[in-house]
Amino acid sequence: MHQEATTELQNDPRQATPGSGIDYGLFLDCVHCGLCTASCPTYVELGNENDSPRGRIYLMRAVTDRRLQLTDEVRRHLELCLDCRACETACPSGVQYGKLIEPFRVAMEQSGNGRAKSADWFHRWILFGIFPYPKRMRMALAPARLAQRLGLLRFAQATGLLRLLPARLRQLVDMLPPPGKEEPELPEFLPAKGPRRARVALFTGCVADVLFRSTHWATARVLQENGCDVYVPRGQVCCGAIHFHAGSSEPARTLADRNTAAFALDELDAVIVNVAGCGAMLKDYGHHWHDGQQRDRQRFAAKVKDVNEFLDELGLVPPRGEIRAVATYHDACHLGHAQKIREAPRRLLAQIPGLQLRDLPETELCCGAAGTYNLTEPEMAGRLSRRKLANIVKTG
Repeated sequence: MHQEATTELQNDPRQATPGSGIDYGLFLDCVHCGLCTASCPTYVELGNENDSPRGRIYLMRAVTDRRLQLTDEVRRHLELCLDCRACETACPSGVQYGKLIEPFRVAMEQSGNGRAKSADWFHRWILFGIFPYPKRMRMALAPARLAQRLGLLRFAQATGLLRLLPARLRQLVDMLPPPGKEEPELPEFLPAKGPRRARVALFTGCVADVLFRSTHWATARVLQENGCDVYVPRGQVCCGAIHFHAGSSEPARTLADRNTAAFALDELDAVIVNVAGCGAMLKDYGHHWHDGQQRDRQRFAAKVKDVNEFLDELGLVPPRGEIRAVATYHDACHLGHAQKIREAPRRLLAQIPGLQLRDLPETELCCGAAGTYNLTEPEMAGRLSRRKLANIVKTG
């Protein structure tokens, strides 16, 4: 009965509700047992049922069934979700929460019911207008980088001048990593060391290539040492997660199609990703949109591998160096929960001579970053960040 009603709504745009394009069976998978609540960061922090996965599924289903209006209060509960997908790991019924919250947010954005994120200046000009474009981001960061090197940022913080900036821009300044050596752009090809075992392409993305390019270089070197030819396609762009998670589907689709076209898949064993959020988005290309390009996106998504996942499957060349240190491992949410990759990183770390790993308490809880969530929801992100840091300190 519900499926028939949903089909009728899909066929009549005048009656469409934000959830009408979602497979109704995904809602019914949830049996409301509540085992997800202990792993949900916002529920753990706030204790509000509406800020739990179970509560949010109920809200989305009620809006879809027209039992509840999509009010600002309902939107707020759904927008506060980090989309960390820890609930999927905890759920014994296999609820695919990501396939509910993500398309529902897209539908909320398109519904015209409430303020669209694309109309918000921070989303429009910063998150959508600068972040996905590395050249623009480097230009935008140049003054801040110069101020950082000259010590002007410390002066501005000490004197309170930074408080003159809008709160979200202050948060952005606070996130800048310490100034260091500017890494050059990766070449288009880096040959394997020794016998070639695989041909791979490295996905460099947008923000990571500006702020953490040294990680891309380190990833490429590890792949080379493990017998991989590494290609870095020049036509690749942002994965689209920034747009899609904010409910802006069409720009994300355009970026997805550009990435699908940029990688010569027939010549590659894998497309390697070293950012968990990007990897989850790339692997989901095949089901986010249903159109004539879907097969190409599915084929692309099937080639995507996180670097930990790939090296674990390939077989790591035994590390020669010794690291005498005690460390703990934090599971990135979009690696451990969205991509279900939890043991591979630990197996790789266990092969490093001298390294001692200690378990991290509440490792399933999000650190609060969640892509751009720490910029759009700084209060909740700060609470979760402090909780994560306290747990890290407990490991000694």
